[in-house]
Formats: sequence, structure tokens, C-alpha cells
Amino acid sequence: MLKKKAIRKIFVTTLSMLIILTIYTIPTTSKPKVLRTNLEIEDITNLSTDKIYLLNKNNYLVKTDVFIDSTKQEEKIKKIINYLTINNNKIPSNLNGYIPKNTKLIDFNIESNSIVLNFSNEFTNSNNEEIMITGIVYSLLELSEINEVSFKVENNFYKNYTNLTKDIGINKNILYNNRKDINKVVTYYLDDTDNYYVPVTNYVNDTREKIEIIVDSLKETKKGLISYINDNTELLNYIEENNLLILNFSKELKNKNSISEDKILNTISYSVFDNYDVNMVMFQVEGETYKYIKR
Repeated sequence: MLKKKAIRKIFVTTLSMLIILTIYTIPTTSKPKVLRTNLEIEDITNLSTDKIYLLNKNNYLVKTDVFIDSTKQEEKIKKIINYLTINNNKIPSNLNGYIPKNTKLIDFNIESNSIVLNFSNEFTNSNNEEIMITGIVYSLLELSEINEVSFKVENNFYKNYTNLTKDIGINKNILYNNRKDINKVVTYYLDDTDNYYVPVTNYVNDTREKIEIIVDSLKETKKGLISYINDNTELLNYIEENNLLILNFSKELKNKNSISEDKILNTISYSVFDNYDVNMVMFQVEGETYKYIKR
């Protein structure tokens, strides 16, 4: 029995390494897909963008791209906060900031990848403090140099908002009915304009593997959210190995509309990257390698 398990483990590891080797030796004409949000911005301008979280009309924080014309960390942080402030005319007309108008970022300090933001008193005038704190944290954590965010108002630490990470959740959806076996699973959808990706942190009494919960969640209808995945799509099996998650789906994963199919794969991949410590998702259909997406 032990011999069979050892042989199977060696086989799976070898298979995964062969898949990874195959991926990285594919000719440059078949480049891996890398997740982006507002694709048309970068495609038209050929300029890189930064990701932040803004508020849509349904009160969801959505992931979007903005131009920040500086590579200096300090300037980027100041401009991100400016984008998130109400009445900023640089953001898309269908999205909104949430930091109260006239709020000033007095200063900030970064030490060991942890940032402490010090705001003026106007910061406390927020109509929805949870959304504001969450949006700022998630936006700043998109910067590779930032791992934690703390808040001050007029030089005093603000409430218990210290050392915050993405563990606080975003667009939270409480679905559990008891406090035992609570599973926190982040699932990405499209908003109802079909333009922006929306992360939703679901808290559920469900002990299944997170990828199974993600796929089932994407097949459910939710107000203000879109998913193009076919209701009959089944996740047949999956393997996590060597920084790679291999997902084997039924044939219903394929969509005749290439744009819709890309969005299906993106919502799954975004969800995977928020729940698993992997850098690549390999999609299979009925056991045959189909497509793959890198973080």
C-alpha cells in the first residue's frame, strides 16, 4: 500500500514538473495570459497602470486601473489616496471615491513594509467607514512594497485600525448560520456593467476545498454581479503542485464567445490567486490541457 502511494506521489510530481517545463518552453507566439482589469486602457496606450479599488453604483468595491505618472513610492501613495477621495474628477464617471471630501493626508510612515497613514479630522466624516477602510487597505496592498496598513487621525491611532491586511475581507457576504467550521472564500465576479472585477469575501459553513466553493459560487445568481460560467460546468478534479493549480473541467467550460470565455477564466483565476499560494492556473477540459493564466 505504501509502495503504491509513493509511486503515485512520484508520478504526480513528475507530471506537474513536465507540465511546468512544457509551459515555459512554449514559443513566444503563445504567451501566457496575465490577469489585468481594464484591458482596453493598457492596450490602447501601451502604458502601465496601477490597480485601486473604487465604489460602483451597487456599493461594491471594484478593482480598476488608473494612471499614476510616477515610479516613486511616496508619490504613488499620495496619488492613490487622491484617487480614492470623493469628488476626484479623474476617475471613471460610473465609479466613486469614498474618502470624505477635503480630507488631507497629513503624512505617512513606512517601516518594514508596514505603512501608517495620518489623516486630517475630515477622515472621520465617512458615511461608510468599513468600505472606506477596506478600499484603502486593498488599494495600498496592491503595491508590492506594502504588507500592512494602519490609520491615524491627527497623529492619534484611529480606533482598532492597525496592522490591517486583506484578511479583513472585502464586499463581505455572511452566509454562515453557526460559528463552527467557518470557511472564508474570496470569489471574483464581474459587476453589472461587465467592465470591472468584483471580489466578494464569502463566509460559509462549508468545509469543502475552496476551489469547489468558488466554482459553485460562480454558478449562482447574485444581485449586481455577473458570471458567465455555464450552470452545467463541473470541476472534475484538481491538483495543486509546485506553485501551480491544475483545474480539470467538463466540456461546458468552453464558451463560443471568446470574450465571455476570457472573463470566465479570469474570474476563476483571480479567485484562485486570492485563496491559494500559486502563481499559475492551468485549465484542462476533459483531461486535455486547454489554457493557462499566470498571476
